[in-house]
Amino acid sequence: MKRRTMPVAAALAATTALLLTACGSGDDSSKDNDKIAGADKGAPGSPSPSASASAAAEKGAPSFDLPSDIKVTVEKQSTGDSTKDTVLRDLAYAAQARLEGLAKGDGQTANMSRYYAADALVYFAKQISETRKEGLTSTGSYRYYDFQVLDLKGQTATARYCEDQRQAFAKEIKTNKVHRTTPSNDDFIQISVQTAKDSRGDWQVRRVSWKKATAECVQG
Repeated sequence: MKRRTMPVAAALAATTALLLTACGSGDDSSKDNDKIAGADKGAPGSPSPSASASAAAEKGAPSFDLPSDIKVTVEKQSTGDSTKDTVLRDLAYAAQARLEGLAKGDGQTANMSRYYAADALVYFAKQISETRKEGLTSTGSYRYYDFQVLDLKGQTATARYCEDQRQAFAKEIKTNKVHRTTPSNDDFIQISVQTAKDSRGDWQVRRVSWKKATAECVQG
């Protein structure tokens, strides 16, 4: 979500790609490109209708324990390159793992530890914990699309994808009050990552940055 001036929104803003734009009104003071986890340290198919459906289609895929009020749609197609397809598959899993972590208030779930590493894991674990302490979580619909591998060298890769948060919002845990916002181009987030392959063969996110309202991501 955007970085806002409201105290409640500020806590959720720290989770960046989870709720970059779904935090209520306020001035946006973030830069167009905010480096997030590991900013100073580099790393040594057909569209799927939902997170559960995409996971079920892959052998050995993780199971995501998401509440019923969070809906996920993953739209990605095969690149024709098996390694790139695996990178993008795991990137989609990583996005869902962050949502699961936020919903549980636990940034060190099995899925977070599987698909994040180094500074990225430490960063998101801290921010998810702080968000939970503020009594906040998320609700609504998240759509992930336009997955692309930008560079692939051996055991490392850079990639990016878009996130549509027009129907995603912050929610107060105790009261279930939803902080609804008016959809805008800022609800379209382009997320860029650096990943590295670990010993078990998973491509883990180690570094993340984001831009909002990019031409590549904005849709009508």
